[in-house]
Amino acid sequence: MLLKRELLEEIKAGKVDVVFRRWSRPSVKPGGTLKTKVGLLAIKAMDEMSPDDVSETDAKRAGFADVAGFRKWLDTMKAGEYFHRIEVGYLGES
Repeated sequence: MLLKRELLEEIKAGKVDVVFRRWSRPSVKPGGTLKTKVGLLAIKAMDEMSPDDVSETDAKRAGFADVAGFRKWLDTMKAGEYFHRIEVGYLGES
């Protein structure tokens, strides 16, 4: 799972703890970790869902101003068979 540096910095700072992904097959698993440019992330939970079910709260937890901002971002993403809400946390330098 690739994450932009700006988003990684927000996760590291504790400002973001949810990310969304649309993909052809998931590349992370709950309970796993992800090595990134800013350190190690914990994959705390992962739920398959519909993008239509993204709440205002989760959109904000993911760093968007609101659900409209989330939908605008989603329109720029590649199509994929699966859509997931992923809870993440920063574990430290890797």
